[in-house]
Amino acid sequence: MSIADLGLFEMRRVSGLGALCELVAEQAARGAAVALLAGGTDWVVEQELRPPLGAPAPGGAGPAAPPLVVDVSRLSDLRGISIYGGTHGDTLRVGAATTYLEMRRSDAIVERAPLLARMSRDVGAVQIQARGTLGGNLATASPAADGVAALAAYDATVVVQSVRGERRIPMSALQTGYKRTSRAPDEVIVAVEIALPERGSPWYWRKVGARRAQAISKVALAGVAEVRSGRLARLGLGMASVAPTTALLPTVRALCLSRPLGELTAAEVDAAVAQDIAPIDDVRSTRAYREHCARGVVRELLRQLGAPV
Repeated sequence: MSIADLGLFEMRRVSGLGALCELVAEQAARGAAVALLAGGTDWVVEQELRPPLGAPAPGGAGPAAPPLVVDVSRLSDLRGISIYGGTHGDTLRVGAATTYLEMRRSDAIVERAPLLARMSRDVGAVQIQARGTLGGNLATASPAADGVAALAAYDATVVVQSVRGERRIPMSALQTGYKRTSRAPDEVIVAVEIALPERGSPWYWRKVGARRAQAISKVALAGVAEVRSGRLARLGLGMASVAPTTALLPTVRALCLSRPLGELTAAEVDAAVAQDIAPIDDVRSTRAYREHCARGVVRELLRQLGAPV
């Protein structure tokens, strides 16, 4: 599918977030599909894998109805990068339609959330970075999504909106299965919020792919930590391409928080990694290679934090 093929779909724009929520609610009430289009880097590609418009739906239930496509790329309510203070520290807010290129160029993100900036440099190539958005990554819920892995490491919160009001979903509760989320059909992803770690806190990003640009991860690991007196006070993790959803590595996290870094061993770290991942063989890599890489990147992160693994 090319951009020119968008003329085959009914397309609309709306004046603001309120009007968008009303339109999405109307579609959901009728059981009709709606696609919110910002960069289109995932959605346009997905259309190549679906039956042609008008072709019978799976199961012979009649022609597959095309979704209503709503252009949200220009909605100011879904854009922007800001930091605000609170009683428990600073929070970074990134609009769902903010692009990866905007994030990697943001002084605020480079200074306060450098993992997010570094990850943004590895999303596709510059052309993809100029169109792709965090909101699109979250809605698509691909287990290979670099942006989702980075947000998981920050223990981010996803802000969604509907005609019923605003709701906040922790990253740990967002993905419910392969390319499925807990977002309701009438909810719009508005922004992502991150409780920022202390300035200068260590972070880690490693993407293993066939090449530096225009490559989907074979394995990617994002990590954010706070270390005090040889112990981890905070450890957020997100690993891509090793499970049906972004892997949060809860066993690894619990192990590393349980005692001083100097007491961790390579064997128990490897065993914890094995508990937390379920990689597969596919066109991009093999299960064995992903297992090998997953163990390697987790150990590399912990060595950087001071563990003798």
